[in-house]
Amino acid sequence: MRPLPERLTLAIDASTYRGTVAVLRGERVVAEAEAAMRGEREERLMPAVADTLARAGVSPRDLDQVVCGEGPGSFTSLRIAGAIAKGIATAAGLPLYAVSSLFLIAGAARTELAEGAYLCVLDAMRGECYATDVYVAAGGVVIHETSARLVKPADFDYERSFEKRIIGAGVAGVDVEAWPHARGVAADLLRLSGEPPVALDGWEPSYGRLAEAQVKWEAAHGRPLPAG
Repeated sequence: MRPLPERLTLAIDASTYRGTVAVLRGERVVAEAEAAMRGEREERLMPAVADTLARAGVSPRDLDQVVCGEGPGSFTSLRIAGAIAKGIATAAGLPLYAVSSLFLIAGAARTELAEGAYLCVLDAMRGECYATDVYVAAGGVVIHETSARLVKPADFDYERSFEKRIIGAGVAGVDVEAWPHARGVAADLLRLSGEPPVALDGWEPSYGRLAEAQVKWEAAHGRPLPAG
């Protein structure tokens, strides 16, 4: 495996009601933070970003890149994280990269995981979970094997029949409890170094499904919500 350059990265994820931030130099986490994304009187993620940068001793213009968890997950939280990431990248003239928030579950916990196959899951509500397959190799290398899909908790035993362990949080019946965290970006920096950044003027998080408000509107009106 070729060595990674010591690039300075700001990573943000808010796929759940727990927003996370990390500043990394290469794969090493310099500073990190969490912020509640629900039930607060004011927005907490941007102050957490500013505080994490300050504790790392860097400004946005010192950064080499921004990486944002692209979901799937909480619609509002993902939009907030995406807006912050795009705003910082635009203002500082930085490339923005996107990484699966489901991958960040295993990526953040990789040093504590045994080698093997895992199904990373997050609550998708409506009795379903967002899920993706990863493989944790020796040395904590995490390989992303499938795109996100929807599964039901009742399917977990079927998934285990393929010698997978279920990892995630907010879902009953997982084998390993772990939340997505921005520090998990460290497990994906090698792949990202060979990928083009997203287009700042068009990128949006991948929400996984339509927002509840849109579902209700379309059910009430019997037609798709007009674009724009």
